[in-house]
Amino acid sequence: MIDMPLGITRAREGTEGISWNILGQTYVPKQVCESSFSWHATLPPGTFVPPHIHPMQDEFLYILEGRFDFLLDGKEDFAEPGDLVHMPRGIPHGIFNKSDASIKTLFWVSPTRRLYDLFWSIHNMGPNPDIAKLVAVSAEHEIDFLPPEDED
Repeated sequence: MIDMPLGITRAREGTEGISWNILGQTYVPKQVCESSFSWHATLPPGTFVPPHIHPMQDEFLYILEGRFDFLLDGKEDFAEPGDLVHMPRGIPHGIFNKSDASIKTLFWVSPTRRLYDLFWSIHNMGPNPDIAKLVAVSAEHEIDFLPPEDED
């Protein structure tokens, strides 16, 4: 892992010009080093990050535009611009755009662990990936997706 460089990552740029397509969402890395990793994310309407756990990382979202719906440790909640969402390691969480507009946020995790590498592994996997492959690749990178809840 690299040391954190001194400098400014401009508003419309990602680290080294990177922009990932993660299941129909756009992730633009803003900073990466061993102790932390941040990225700007745009989630189009109807997209989501299924419930999962980061066993080795704390995760945060600073909401920039739109309303995010969350499942945080089994409880539904929401966040709007200016809100900071705290998701401690080991706590299950899911992130959803249930609105009719794109929403934007700044994500970051600490420490970085293998998340940066995971995004390279699932970049362009498509809006309808092989779920078993996605879950397996994620587990290899220390992200554990939860099975869907039964709907009665």
